[in-house]
Amino acid sequence: MRTPSPDDEAEIESTKAPLLEHLVELRKRIIYSLIAFAVAFAICFTFAKPLYAFLTEPLAHALAGHPNRHLIYTALYETFFTYMKVGMFGGLCLAFPFIAAQIWLFVAPGLYRQERKAFLPFLIASPLLFLLGAAFVFYVMLPFAIHFFLGLETKSGTDTLGIELMAKVSDYFDFVMTLIFAFGLTFQMPVALALLGRVGIVSAAMLRKARRYAIVGIFALAAVMTPPDPFSMMSLAVPLVLLYEVSIWCVGLIEKRRAEEAAARETEDATKPPDAAKDADTPKEPEV
Repeated sequence: MRTPSPDDEAEIESTKAPLLEHLVELRKRIIYSLIAFAVAFAICFTFAKPLYAFLTEPLAHALAGHPNRHLIYTALYETFFTYMKVGMFGGLCLAFPFIAAQIWLFVAPGLYRQERKAFLPFLIASPLLFLLGAAFVFYVMLPFAIHFFLGLETKSGTDTLGIELMAKVSDYFDFVMTLIFAFGLTFQMPVALALLGRVGIVSAAMLRKARRYAIVGIFALAAVMTPPDPFSMMSLAVPLVLLYEVSIWCVGLIEKRRAEEAAARETEDATKPPDAAKDADTPKEPEV
């Protein structure tokens, strides 16, 4: 990032406040965020049953044609707490834009103008990429993973016992949420690498040089975070490799823009008239 101008320094100075005022402001933002989450949780818990039914659509589609197949629960409180989890997850997603806005309102006054302009696009891109990863796992990867696990069932024989899926409501929800969070977080790669490139920690050349090692690491991560079938692993690894290439492109654009801004400042400094302060420091010839 470029060196802050005197106007930027003056703007930061104007926002300085005692520590107690910052703590009061932080408490206010936390209270607003908790209220927003509580309201969103109440709304989502009210519609927890249809929300959970939506989450079970891939399983219901895979079990179509088997009328006796259904989800079970083995504890009296299991379904209730599962609906509580649905309400909390839905409430967090619903209230996230407001919570993110509260975080931004608390942090933004302490940033320079160019820092606010730099970080705001990443704050917008981060939830969009998370939604993209969640949609990808729900509509693409999860149906194939369910078919893979259902293929492990065995029929009963004369001398053998059959193995049949009897999924619990809590286990299914935990499985789906684990995959959604895993894909949503790993899809943040362009945001993380672009931020590192923005502050100068990584460069496009560095990322290109480490491409082979990154691909190996991506496939290892995909093998750990997905079910043990080839399609699930490839469904995470291939998008991450593409996102890594997108990250290289983004970092390259950031470097190009930084070079253009530096060239423009040099041109501006070269065409700027001499500073009056320097003229004042220049010794004058004595008058005769």
